[in-house]
Amino acid sequence: MSHHASVDRFPMACRCHPRLACRPASGVVSESNDLDGATSRRRRGFFFMEQIVISLRDVEFCYRPGERVLNRVSLQIGPGLTLLVGPNGCGKSTLVKILAGIERPDSGTAEIDGFDLWKQEVAARRNLAYVSEHPDVTPYATIREVIHFVCRLRLEPLEKGDATLVRAGLAFIADRSIREVSMGQRRRAVMAAAWIGSPNVVILDEPLETMDRIMRKEILLWINRLLTTGATVVIATHEIEPFVAEAIRVITVRGGTCRLIEPLPTDHQQRTTLLESISGGT
Repeated sequence: MSHHASVDRFPMACRCHPRLACRPASGVVSESNDLDGATSRRRRGFFFMEQIVISLRDVEFCYRPGERVLNRVSLQIGPGLTLLVGPNGCGKSTLVKILAGIERPDSGTAEIDGFDLWKQEVAARRNLAYVSEHPDVTPYATIREVIHFVCRLRLEPLEKGDATLVRAGLAFIADRSIREVSMGQRRRAVMAAAWIGSPNVVILDEPLETMDRIMRKEILLWINRLLTTGATVVIATHEIEPFVAEAIRVITVRGGTCRLIEPLPTDHQQRTTLLESISGGT
């Protein structure tokens, strides 16, 4: 039963930091790594020291008894852009919700920066931003009230929120309640809320869906800015092409299991071919 709640690699020397984990560099790269430019993460017996930001350990999840959506999923995700791909109904959106702390695993643990999303909620979610494919926002608040609430939460001036409304093309409907606007406008509002402050962990579910050309450009620019600051960005998407250049790893979801593929080829065409083959049928 579910429980609801409302590019860079870091090779290091032998010293360990609490937020850094040493792990074997094998076992996570698919057979596709024989493409030119895709090199194994194990080099002559050495191990890489890699910053782990998001960690899942033996996560299982069912919406109904006997219908397991995720089966003992373990993942470690570091900074940079991670794409999450898989066919419809494979558990992709469920995995996103677990990463974002919206759904609670039936068993196993989900952590951000070493903090458990359900036992240390404040610390784990402090710098987390999540944008759902189908935003569930209180229907009686206005768009401006939602944006101003996020400003207060992240200790940002309200004027910054008003400027964000203009940037997202929402100023003309900012004083309408959420229930009065279209789903596309709700998604814009939730995306605009994510722009406020400086989140270092960002999880997006189909961020470009229903967005017009101008808004798509703003979203992609925002993602690029996040990546330049060393943020960890996870995107579940059917639309691969806009993210090909920046992605450093891919997680495929099929049959309740996940497979991490990294590193990706450095050659753009080879990278595109690999990502398209992985996402085929999504």
